[in-house]
Amino acid sequence: MTTDTLLILLYIFVLAGFVGFELISKVPPTLHTPLLSATNAVAGITIVGALLAAGTLGWSTSKLLGIAALFLATLNVVSGYVVTDRMLRMFKRKK
Repeated sequence: MTTDTLLILLYIFVLAGFVGFELISKVPPTLHTPLLSATNAVAGITIVGALLAAGTLGWSTSKLLGIAALFLATLNVVSGYVVTDRMLRMFKRKK
């Protein structure tokens, strides 16, 4: 890998970390424990890394692992949003 490629990957990693932190920090602490929030942030960073691994040319082990990681991390993030939505519906007043 060249130095430019490593800098781009580092930039994407740091950017994904900041975006994940900002998204998680908007969720009230009464809805998520710190462990769940940290897990969702890691899953968001994993999605970025998995996209990079899955985007390689040709079929290789890293591409297959990237596709699997992309699927599992996306499933984790989506299920986190579903659980949060269910919890928010529990606190709404009934008509």
